[in-house]
Amino acid sequence: MIGIDIASIDRIKNMYEKFGRRAYERFLSDEEIELIKRAETAAGFWAAKEAASKAIGTGIGKECSFHDLKIKKDKNGAPKLKYSKALRKKYKIKKTSLSITHDKGVAIAVVHNLTK
Repeated sequence: MIGIDIASIDRIKNMYEKFGRRAYERFLSDEEIELIKRAETAAGFWAAKEAASKAIGTGIGKECSFHDLKIKKDKNGAPKLKYSKALRKKYKIKKTSLSITHDKGVAIAVVHNLTK
């Protein structure tokens, strides 16, 4: 399955300016927040988590929350996404690929899941 999402960088930036760290805590873990150096990155992570939830067909909500999805970076700085164990098992996810880009005020993410 494939999921895609687009997020406004200004929307994420304004959320952070208004609520500070609490804005990021809504959709990121402490480890993920440590990776955020710019609003573009935060918007990309938002889009990535939305795209991941769409790739399993649920969207963010009761079935899949932002915190069921974890983003890390590999040694080259490329983003890696991991579903919670429960979601991987339920949706038979074997491998996940993530691509994030940003330009001209938006961040876009695409997630592709290989299933068993």
